[in-house]
Amino acid sequence: MNEEQKQQNIPSVQLHDGNSMPLLGLGVYKTTDQDDMRTAVDAAYQCGYRLFDTASVYGNEDLLGNAVAELGIPRNEIFLTSKVWNNAQRLNDVTGAFERSLKRLRTDYVDLYLIHWPVPGCFRQSWKQLVRLKESGAARSIGVSNFSPAQIEVLESETGVIPAVNQIECHPLWNQEETVSYCQSHGIQVQAYAPLARGAYLDREILIQIGNKYGKSAAQVGLRWLMQRKIGAIPKSVHPARINENADIFDFSLTDAEMAAIHALDEGLRTAHVPQDLVDTDWATVLA
Repeated sequence: MNEEQKQQNIPSVQLHDGNSMPLLGLGVYKTTDQDDMRTAVDAAYQCGYRLFDTASVYGNEDLLGNAVAELGIPRNEIFLTSKVWNNAQRLNDVTGAFERSLKRLRTDYVDLYLIHWPVPGCFRQSWKQLVRLKESGAARSIGVSNFSPAQIEVLESETGVIPAVNQIECHPLWNQEETVSYCQSHGIQVQAYAPLARGAYLDREILIQIGNKYGKSAAQVGLRWLMQRKIGAIPKSVHPARINENADIFDFSLTDAEMAAIHALDEGLRTAHVPQDLVDTDWATVLA
C-alpha cells in the first residue's frame, strides 16, 4: 500500500437471501490488460475493497481470475459477481455460460450471478436457470441488471423467487426514484453501475460546493449520496489513487438538505449504452 492509499472500512449489507454483500465494490468493465487488472485488484484489495464485478461480455473474467490467483487473495475473502449475456439467453445456454464463467474466474462458485439484460422472450426461462444455479450452491445469490419493476414482478410470479439484487445505472443525474423505491420496498438491494455518470456531473457547482464543505471531491459526494440512499455502487478505475478516493466516503454524512439538492439534479441521463441487439426494444412494455 503506497502513501496515497489507506485502509477503508467498507460496510456490507445483508441480502434478503441471508448472504452479505459489500456496499461498495470495484467494477472492472473495459479493463482488458492483465497488468492493469492486477494493479487495480491489488490496489482495491489493499485499501479495503472486497467486491469485484465483471461479466461474460466484458471479456475479462479470465484476467480477474488470474489477478486474484496471482495476488494470493483468499477466495473466501472476496465477493465475485458476474453476469450472463444476451446471446446465451437466446441460445438457452445460461448454465453453459455460467460454467464457462466459473472456469475463466478460476473458482467453483460466484457470490452473485445476474441476468445482464431482460432479453424479450428469454428472461423468464433464464431466471428459472438462475434459480437452479442458486439451488445447486454454485451461485450463492442471484439477481438481475437493467430490470424494471414490472419485469421483476414477472420473475416472481413465474418462480416465487425475487432477485436479491437489481443492478442499474444510477447517479445524481439519473436518480431512478421509481425503480429504487420499488426494489427497496420489496427487499431487493439496488446496486449502481456507472455511479459517476462517466464523469458527467463532476463539474456541477452544487456538488463541488458540497464537496468543498467536507474536503471531498464531487465524485465522492455523488458516491456518498448513493450510500445514504442505501444503494450499493461499483465505480470502475484502474488507477490506485482514484480507487482509494472512491472508497474514502464513509467519514462524512450529507445533510437532508444536501441529499435533496443532489436528488433534484435528476435529468434522466443515461450514460451507459443499450446493447445494439436491444436498441429497438420498448422497455416500457417488455414483459415477454
